[in-house]
Amino acid sequence: MRTQSYAGTVNAPEFPKGMDWLNTEQPLSLEDLRGKIVILDFWTYC
Repeated sequence: MRTQSYAGTVNAPEFPKGMDWLNTEQPLSLEDLRGKIVILDFWTYC
């Protein structure tokens, strides 16, 4: 069994304080999401 190396990777930065959140009761942190599957949906109005 081969193990995958993540050498040279960079950890995600913490979310900025004071951000507006949709569909959550309170702001999230990376610690809240650790170990969970997270789907990111990027969208914008043009």
